[in-house]
Amino acid sequence: MRVIEYRIDRRAGVATYLQIVQQTKQALRLGLLQPGDRLPTAKEVVAATAINPNTVLKAYRELEREGLVEPRPGLGTFVRRSLARPESAAGSPLRAELAAWMDRAREAGLDREDVAALFASVLDERLGDVPPTAN
Repeated sequence: MRVIEYRIDRRAGVATYLQIVQQTKQALRLGLLQPGDRLPTAKEVVAATAINPNTVLKAYRELEREGLVEPRPGLGTFVRRSLARPESAAGSPLRAELAAWMDRAREAGLDREDVAALFASVLDERLGDVPPTAN
């Protein structure tokens, strides 16, 4: 069973429940969470992040509304479907190319914010008008 650890950034300007939703979706896209995996309980998330349990429940309800997870009374909340694609898996050529690019960016002296800004700029330039897939 895979476990996700949520990281809450209180300075992000993004609602806490949305950070949980986004991090869960990212884990689903990267194949870190698979159908059948149990999400941490609200109590576990609260202990790890010091956020309100209702915030966790709100995030889980949103994920349920999107058909990604399902609550099982007395057992927890479980992943219903994956968003993973083979192209983004750990051993994929695309991921290896991106990792190599990231190494070159670090060698060039770019820090995290520089890389994020550059990546966001190119992402908007190349995919800004491309609608999300139905995956």
